Amino acid sequence: MNVLRDHAENPRAAFFMDPPYTASGSKPGARLYRNNHLEHEELFRIARTLQGDFLMTYSSDPQIRELAVKNGLQVRELQMRNTRHVEQQEFLIGRDLGWFDTA
Repeated sequence: MNVLRDHAENPRAAFFMDPPYTASGSKPGARLYRNNHLEHEELFRIARTLQGDFLMTYSSDPQIRELAVKNGLQVRELQMRNTRHVEQQEFLIGRDLGWFDTA
């Protein structure tokens, strides 16, 4: 998050964020990554301030949708397959996801 803060005012910077999916407790990020602690609310507050473009991925979770909407960000849901080939929903989050609607 320090890198995001350091470059928040640079309109030419672009960011891709794929944080550990730990917002609702026992999500896969806690199981898969040793360094999985993340202040999700702070990440969304920082994302709101970024002058450059960004794309964030998250597990489909009502708490995450609420954080995105609260911070004025757009959310699109897409279907994907995990490593076990199980279909599940995931969020794409950004400031302007109009390109997703035309794809």
